Amino acid sequence: MSETKRYRAAVFDMDGTILDTITDLTVSLNEACRLTGHRADFTKDDVRHFFGSGAEVAAQRALAVEKGYSLREVGALGVTKSAAAFGITDEAANAVIAAFAAYYGEHCDDATGPYPGILALLKKLKAAGVRIAVVSNKLDEAVQVLNRVHFEGLFEEAKGERPDIRRKPAPDMVFAVLESLQVRPEEAVYIGDTEVDMLTAKNSGMDCISVDWGFRSREALEALGAKRIADRAEEVFDLIVGNEDA
Repeated sequence: MSETKRYRAAVFDMDGTILDTITDLTVSLNEACRLTGHRADFTKDDVRHFFGSGAEVAAQRALAVEKGYSLREVGALGVTKSAAAFGITDEAANAVIAAFAAYYGEHCDDATGPYPGILALLKKLKAAGVRIAVVSNKLDEAVQVLNRVHFEGLFEEAKGERPDIRRKPAPDMVFAVLESLQVRPEEAVYIGDTEVDMLTAKNSGMDCISVDWGFRSREALEALGAKRIADRAEEVFDLIVGNEDA
């Protein structure tokens, strides 16, 4: 943690990084599964493993677990394996996805809020002249609502999953944001809480800071090869701006 490189821009993931969304995601996914006739008793720990690659993959992973696959096994779904490899039909998955999108759209902010220290971190970054943005695999409608409610005026750009642009870990959304900010990838850092975020940074040619308060534990992040892991928002600031006391 001794690096003192100063970045011009910081691009943040949303779920598990700046916002504690797990309760609303869990309730919404279970309700979507119930409405479509599937298992609907998934725990927050289950749902932490489902999300990271967007709502579509989360729904598919829930259906795979319903079929008896382990959380470890379904982690490959949407990354190296397709839903079909787990015996999940498009019809079944699409029904859950549609129900989730409708329900979560109405309930995405029932129990959601910023993690401790996040608002202060973002304000300090802006005061230090760092450009800040959000790139998330969360449905774009929810990203815009939550950004407006919790972070209005802080982020210069906020992008969520849309059909017209590839989702993370593809670099497309990140590149679009950096182009808007007029910042080169090597001048920016990506901050997230999962392996998808680490891959996004790599694919975008950016450095990465992982946080251990979200959907993956410090042990899991270390096993995935994370180089820099923060456990406090204040530590993220030092890693982005450079700790002058270091």
